[in-house]
Amino acid sequence: MIKTVFTAVQLAALTIALAGCSGLASLTEVTKPVDNYVLTPKSTFDSGLPKLKFQIVVEQPTATASVDTDRIAVQPDALQVQYLADARWVDRAPLIVQALLIESFENSDRVPAVGSSTIGLRADFLIVTDIREFQAFVPDGDPNAPLHVDVRLNIKIVDAFEDRIIASRSFEEVVPAVSDAPRDVVEAFDEALGDTMRDSVEWSIRQIARYAG
Repeated sequence: MIKTVFTAVQLAALTIALAGCSGLASLTEVTKPVDNYVLTPKSTFDSGLPKLKFQIVVEQPTATASVDTDRIAVQPDALQVQYLADARWVDRAPLIVQALLIESFENSDRVPAVGSSTIGLRADFLIVTDIREFQAFVPDGDPNAPLHVDVRLNIKIVDAFEDRIIASRSFEEVVPAVSDAPRDVVEAFDEALGDTMRDSVEWSIRQIARYAG
C-alpha cells in the first residue's frame, strides 16, 4: 500500500515537471537581464539669474501612455510607437523628469526651497509640466539614418495663492544619437532633456521674479 502511494506521488511530480517545461522558454525570456538607464539633472546656469524668495513645488508631469512608462520609446514613423529592446528607464519617464527638474532648480542656487507636493511643502508657485515629446525617432523616415531624440516640455507657472497661470511656454531640443545602440540613444536623451531643463528653469525663475517684482 505504501509502495502504491509513493508511486502515485512520483507520477504526480513528473506530470507537473513536464507541464512546466512548456513555459521554460517564456520564463527565460522574462528573466533575461535588462539594462536600466538614468538621466542627469542640469547643474550649470546663467550666473545672472535673479535670486527668488519663494518656495516652488514641481508637480508630477503629465504625459501620454506611450511615454508614461519605464520603456524607451522609438517612433519609426509618425503613426507608430515601438520600444528599445532590453533597455528600460529606472522609473516611469514623468517621475524621472519631475525628480530631475527639482534637482535642477536646486542646482541653480536661486530658489530657497523646491520639492514635490508629496513632501507637504507650502508652495508660493507651482511648476506644472506636460511632456509633449519624449522619444527617439527615425528622421525623415530614413531607416539608414541614425536615430534622433526629441524632448519637448510645456511649462506652466501657477501662482499658488491666486490659483492662476502667470506664464506658459514650451521648450524643445532635438539631438542626434551617435548610433542606434541603447547607450548612445540614452546619451542623446540626456543631452536633449538637459538643454530643455536648463532653458525651462532659467525662464521660470525670471518669470517668477518679474511677476513678483
